[in-house]
Amino acid sequence: MNIRLYHPDSILENNTSLLSKEHTHYIVNVMRLKRGSNLNFFNKNGEWKSEIIFLNKDRVEVRFLEKIKKTKNLSKTEIAICLIKKNPMDTILQKATELGVKKIIPIVSERTEVKELNIDRAKKIVIEATEQSNQLVPPEITKVIKLKDFLKTFDKTSKLLFADVNSKDNLKIDDLKNFKSLCILIGPEGDFSPLERESILQNSAVKPFTLSRNILRSDTAVISAISLVNFINNFN
Repeated sequence: MNIRLYHPDSILENNTSLLSKEHTHYIVNVMRLKRGSNLNFFNKNGEWKSEIIFLNKDRVEVRFLEKIKKTKNLSKTEIAICLIKKNPMDTILQKATELGVKKIIPIVSERTEVKELNIDRAKKIVIEATEQSNQLVPPEITKVIKLKDFLKTFDKTSKLLFADVNSKDNLKIDDLKNFKSLCILIGPEGDFSPLERESILQNSAVKPFTLSRNILRSDTAVISAISLVNFINNFN
């Protein structure tokens, strides 16, 4: 089994590094690796084959042997999602990462029941999903922001793709061309209020589109919307 671990600090070939307590516990107690075992470390600059050169129960040191993967063109897809309860939110963080988004923006709207996100826990979830999905760069998770502030500060060189339950328009290739980033906006359980919908649709960067004839749960909508954008981009 190829073990991949995220290493946010700089990695240089033939250099050594003491691992964090978390990684040490994982290597010693969970995977039960030995001195001389190989594993990979990655970050936004690439991925390196590495070897364990020292190991005891509370200290692991590795040597970075060779770079085996370079960073490719990064995704330009982001997701802005109204906060929901813990378990489906965990699913959203995990699946959005697996599907390759570069940024996750947690939103609070009028009908949002959950008002906070444990950012440290969220980062752990996306790092684990990055490790498991053979990617190099975990998505950025921003601070929680109110919908009105998100709309007010949205970068007009990007496209806001609004998954609107009232829209009958399909997303097309031309809707995704020539933008710095593509931000998919998913509403809360119970949808946005009429005033919020009006504010969203008045934004000059917005493109409303339909996802399904059915009403989708937030976590299903996230997976469907990102998959749709990825599919269309593959033909772009």
